[in-house]
Order: sequence, then C-alpha cells, then structure tokens
Amino acid sequence: MRQTIIRSWLLIGSVATTFGAAAASTATHDDHGMLGFSAANAAAQRSLEQRFDAQLDPADLRAWLKQMSSEPNQVGSPHDKANAEFMLAKFREWGWDAHIETFDVLYPTPKKVALELLGPKPYMALLNEPEVAGDATSAIRDGALPPYNIYGGDGDVSATLVYANYGMPDDYKELARRGIDVRGKIVLTRYGGGWRGLKPKLAQQHGAIGCLIYSDPHEDGYAQGDVYPKGGWRPAQGVQRGSVADMQVYPGDPLTPGIGSTPGAKRLALKDATTLLKIPVLPISYGDATPLLQSLTGPVAPQGWRGALPLTYHIGPSTAKVHMTVASDWGQKPVYDVIAVMKGSTAPDQWIVRGNHHDGWVFGAWDPLAGNIALMAEAKAIGGLVKQGWRPQRTLVYASWDGEEPGLLGSTEWAETHAAELQQKAVLYLNSDTNGRGILGAGGSHSLQHLVNEVADGVIDPETHVSVRERLRAHMRVEAAGGASPEAKMDAKLAAEGGDLPIEALGSGSDFSAFLEHLGIASLDLGFGGEDDNAGIYHSRYDSFDHYIRFGDPTFVYGTTLAKVAGHIVLRSADADVLPMRFGDFSQQLDRYVDELHKLVDATRKATAEQHELLDSHAFELDADPQHAIAPPARESDVPSIDLTALDAASRKLDRSAQAFEAAYAGRAQTSFNLSSAQKRDVNRRMAAMEQALGDPDGLPGRAWFKHMIYAPGMLTGYDVKTVPGVREAIEGRRWDELARYTQVTADVIDRYRAQLDQLTAALKK
Repeated sequence: MRQTIIRSWLLIGSVATTFGAAAASTATHDDHGMLGFSAANAAAQRSLEQRFDAQLDPADLRAWLKQMSSEPNQVGSPHDKANAEFMLAKFREWGWDAHIETFDVLYPTPKKVALELLGPKPYMALLNEPEVAGDATSAIRDGALPPYNIYGGDGDVSATLVYANYGMPDDYKELARRGIDVRGKIVLTRYGGGWRGLKPKLAQQHGAIGCLIYSDPHEDGYAQGDVYPKGGWRPAQGVQRGSVADMQVYPGDPLTPGIGSTPGAKRLALKDATTLLKIPVLPISYGDATPLLQSLTGPVAPQGWRGALPLTYHIGPSTAKVHMTVASDWGQKPVYDVIAVMKGSTAPDQWIVRGNHHDGWVFGAWDPLAGNIALMAEAKAIGGLVKQGWRPQRTLVYASWDGEEPGLLGSTEWAETHAAELQQKAVLYLNSDTNGRGILGAGGSHSLQHLVNEVADGVIDPETHVSVRERLRAHMRVEAAGGASPEAKMDAKLAAEGGDLPIEALGSGSDFSAFLEHLGIASLDLGFGGEDDNAGIYHSRYDSFDHYIRFGDPTFVYGTTLAKVAGHIVLRSADADVLPMRFGDFSQQLDRYVDELHKLVDATRKATAEQHELLDSHAFELDADPQHAIAPPARESDVPSIDLTALDAASRKLDRSAQAFEAAYAGRAQTSFNLSSAQKRDVNRRMAAMEQALGDPDGLPGRAWFKHMIYAPGMLTGYDVKTVPGVREAIEGRRWDELARYTQVTADVIDRYRAQLDQLTAALKK
C-alpha cells in the first residue's frame, strides 16, 4: 500500500530523516555478543542462521513472483484466491501447520466510471491503461478492474473545475487568499504532498461535489526518468489506484470498527460508516489530466503548484463544466489470510508473528509480491531447519494477508478477531511490504532498535559487499550533508559515531497498524529500496513481473537479503534466552520527542508573533501586486502559556528506571541468564507486555481505535507518523484545551510504562 513516495525510507533508503531515533544505548551490553543470548547459545544461533541462509534460493523467488503476478490479483479476483491456496499448499509442504482464515468485508467495485470535459473543446477521458510492448500481462483485461479509488462515494455530477495543487490544508488556505471557493465545484488535485485519502476528504469538507486525483510527471513520470517501457517511470496513461477510506480514524472493514468481520458480527449501515466518503473520486493519468488543466482560467498557479506538464498551470475555474460518474457495487467480498504456525518447543504461548500481504491492485509484482516472496523464502528455510532437527523455542506465526490495499483489511480483521490472544501471547510483529534494490529501511518500536542493528551488521549487501548496516550508515551521512533537516543531521551525527543507527517511528500504510497502534504489540517494518525504478508504476497495471525483472530487483538478490534480515530477527526472537529488547533505547528516543515538542511550541509562538506583526502593519497588503491582489492569511490564534512539565518529569523518571533495567539486564547477561525456568517465563512475559503499557484505552482524540500514545499516523499526514500524537497534533492544530488534556494523559501513560519497567527490573534482580 505504501504510497508515492512510498514511505521515504524505502524509496530513498533514508531512515528516520524526519522522526529520527535515539543514540545507541549507553547500557553495558556486550555489543560483540548477541542480545538476549548466553555466549554458548549465541554461537549455536549463528550456526543456525548460516544454515538458514544456505537454503535461500533467488530462483525460488523468481518463480513464485512470476506465478503469483501472472493474472489480476485484487481482492475478489479468482487469482487472489488461487494465490492463497498456492501458498497454503507450500506452507504445508514445508512442514507448517497452515490454514486459510476468511473474512467477508465491504469491498465496493466500480460498475461505471466516466469523466468528460464538456463545452467548446470536449474531451472524453480514456480511464484506461493501454498495452505496453514487452510487458506480457499489460494486455490482460479479463478480471482486471478499471482504475478507481475504493471507498469514495458514488455520484453523477457536473460542475466547473478548480485546481488545488496537492489538495492539502495549506493549499486551501492559498485558494482562500485568492478568493476562490470550491463549494459546488469539482476539485482537481495531483498526487504527492500527502496521502491520497486526505485529498477528497478535504475537498468534501470544503464543499466540493467531486474530486479528481492525477499523477503529474513531476512526481513519478518523465521528469524523474524515462517512462515505461524505455525506463521504469509512469507513462502518460498510467494511473495510480488506491484507497481513500479515512484510515486515520480506523483501518479495516469500514462496517466493523474494532471487531473482526466474522459471521454474525454487528455491521454498521453504510450511512453510519465514518471512514467512507460522500463525494465521488477518480484517479486519472496525466494524459487525461492535460485537457482538464488546459481548460482552467483564473490566476496562474503559485510556483510550488506547478508540475512538469508543458502548459501554464492555472487555478480556475474551468471554461467549461466537467462531468464525472462513479457507480459502484457495494457488496461484500472474501479476503483470504494464509496463516502458518510452527509451534514452539519450550515457550509455545509466546508468538513471533511475521507478515506481508499478497493482494495487489492489478498484478502487484512489486507491491506487494516482492516482499511476500521473501516471506515465503523464510518459511521454506525454517521448514528446512525443522527437518534438520531444530525447533523454535517460541511459536512462529507466518501470515500472508489479503485485502491490505483497500485498507489493511485482512491484517486488521485478523488482529481484531484474535485481539485478546494476541495481547496475551504476541511478542513481536515483523512486517514487510514492497521490496526493491538498494538501502535497508527499518522502522518500528525503539525497544527493538538494537536487535535490528545487530542483525543488519551480520547481513552482507549483495552489491557493495559490506554489511547492510554499514551501507545504511554511509547513506545517512551523505544524505544529511548540505541543507538537510536538523533531525537528519542529528541522525547522521549518531551514525558517524559508529554505534547503533536510528530506526524510524512508524505511522501507517501497511499491516503493522493493528498490531502496534491498536493492540500495543512491539513491531518492525523492513524493506530495501532507493535504487530501483518502481515508484512510477505504483498501483498501476504496469506493476508487473516484466517491469520488476528490468527495473526492480532483476536477480532477486535483495529479495533473499530481505529474507536474511527478517529471518534472523525472527530466529533470534524465537530462541533468545531473554527477549532481545532494550528499553533504554526507547527512553532515549522519548527524550528526543519531548525535546522536539518544546521546540515546536517555541517555533509556533515565534511564527505566530511574526504573523501578527505582519498583519498589524498591513505588510501583506503592501506586498501584494495591486493588479493581482491576494488577501492576507487568516489570523492565527494567540499561543497561551503551555505547560509540558508533566511530560518532562515523566520522561526524566523513565530515564532513571531504564538505566536501572539495563544494569540489571547486563548483570544477568554476564551470568548467562542464570534464571530458573519460572523466572525466565516471568521476565519474558513482562518484556513482551511492555509496549502495551504505551497505550491508553480511550485512544487518541476523535479516533479511539488508535491506542498508542507515542506512535500514530497523523490525521493530516496520512501514512506519515506523528510521534507523541495527542500532544503534537494539539499544538499543530492550536487546540489548547486538548493539548493540556493529552499532555497529562501521555505523561500518565509514560508513568505506567515506567512502573511496569520497574517491576520487570525487580523480576530480573529476584
């Protein structure tokens, strides 16, 4: 699902350039050992991982990808079900206890989509992606849905057109300054600048009756490189499909928020499903968008609004009306989650859950099957280890999710259905999605940061022949040179010091959401990218096997490298004497987040004072071109006295508790974790439950499904993370009463986490 630019760390390989993580922990762990293992067990573990690696075969990945991307693979398609059954048979062949778990979910499909420009220069949009020479599957039409945005409203509307750039909040402020109102009009926006689902949501909130989203070549077409088939980038008629459900409120089946879509589940009426839009929405190509943009009159668009098409970008309105039609079948369709279990030998009630989805928008070779075949390779290799006589101590649960693309359906419904058992048993959720060629990207719970670093240090990059961690370290330092953000420069400074590399905080956009942000299970998200040319065919019919073997990972060596990184994390988490988590890393990262909040308050106060002075001195009026007047911006509210001392105090106390835990953990490590079996079970149970303490049962304001008080997708950023979201978003939104409330709520959550950590420390010392 990851949207253009498909999570920045995955496409450009930059980890945490915006929301960087803490420095390496100052705890006394032996970084030359293996976190959570005695010395003897660490040596055996390295041997196990070598045997695991020896079974990974790029030829397997190539064959699986070719088969699974050979036909349309969206939810409800015959091939989607066939792929699930194919994987089920493979898991069983490899020795796993596997089954398919099915959920019936709301899945609207288009009965009719149409778009035309009326008036003196009429144009009927193609809304179709033509066959491309050299791409065998691009000619397939049977079973493929036309380009559309799922969970937009139905409608048959005609109105003049207004161009709103990326369709984000600041763009509507600019329209207002120019006296342009979108009420009763159709809004044309371009992809980029924020998540696609926010574009029609904001258009609807501002009174528009329809929304069009087009792919400008500035973002992923010829401005970036040669277009397909000469190069990898989006051709003129390529269209980005995608969901526009309001997933920042809750993901999953729109009719069953918070509960699994099981038989007999109480479902909302369509009119009561708050994540569904009311206005029609269509994605279109830049080929279809060009006549629409040429029809616009009115002011020339600001510099930052101009794309790469060979025309003058105007804001509107258009000289003629646009007529758009969306009619859908609002029925239910099954999603098929493939669940494979390898029961643990000594701790079967602790689960390591590994997931990737298998549904695509059309063929889905890159998104998601390139990641899914890595998961399959891991499962095959683990099955081989079991046949050699090894058995994991903890239970492994491998899941290939269905329905991720429309709204994280399969993973969310499964997690909601099994919520109580997961919160009792799940230790870790490890996710991947797309995978390409280049730099490792890693994000997740910061208690797992050192584990990621240890594993990445032991896996070799197949093209540069250094560890994937050292390649990432060099990348972070180079990326931060010059005009990088302060956060990126801090991350580069940490990278240059030679210790642990920071990992990214997670927002949304893939299947980790239900596990991390709803259930409070420590989670990771992994992938390689930055050197492949896949972004241009994102969510189009050109995301095909033929495209991937030219512009993705042609030799599948990065597929096996992802399998090594993910597989080693799974194996170490399964067999560690004591779970490989470092809570000092989280504590240090929280300090950084709290410091960012103070800086945000100061910056907001300063910017507000500057704006008020400019307004009071009439500077905006005097600066404006009298012949092209632009009104001053709306006056921002005053910034009151803001008290973050509760957060400061909670963070400082957690620092002291984390240091005590790290010392106790290091002491036990030096004695080879000489705990009794009962003590180990108790310590590991407490460690596994730590992430849940970062949740609040009432959730975030306006979206109770999201329980985590440290990581969440932003309400106005879509996939991108907002750290300490209850506080940060209240500051950004100038909701001062809400800020006071969530400062205290978050401080209380941190205090509960600290108290739980103190109990864990006591259990280690017992």
